[in-house]
Amino acid sequence: MAYRWQPPDLDTRFYIDMAWWQASGRDIRVYIRDLLCDDCREQYADSFQELEEIDWIDELTGEVSVVDGLWHCLRTCCSQKADYIDDSTPIVDAVFRTLLANGNKPMSVRELHAALDRRPAKTLLRILTGGQVYLGIRPYRD
Repeated sequence: MAYRWQPPDLDTRFYIDMAWWQASGRDIRVYIRDLLCDDCREQYADSFQELEEIDWIDELTGEVSVVDGLWHCLRTCCSQKADYIDDSTPIVDAVFRTLLANGNKPMSVRELHAALDRRPAKTLLRILTGGQVYLGIRPYRD
């Protein structure tokens, strides 16, 4: 069966497209490093390059996987702090940070709206589908 394009709606899931970062000649790790909390930034200031990949054990399943060390630090520490996303965080940045904190698992506009509780979900959808791709945030296609 051929793929049939449908316009994005409130149930469309979005994710951070790593190919966009690569094609743009940008390094997402540099961007993530700038999002680290003061504690993590200080802790890893001298070992930024050493944090490329680490083994991570899922507490629920016991499964071991290799993850990016900076991303893991952001997910387990920085994103848990109250100022990770606040009222002054621009909405696209807030979506990006939410997706990062969620391990880049695709999230629907409804889920993003519930997590951010900022703008009406329809407004968030218009922002995310307004034409230009920001920070690699794109609709996820199965």
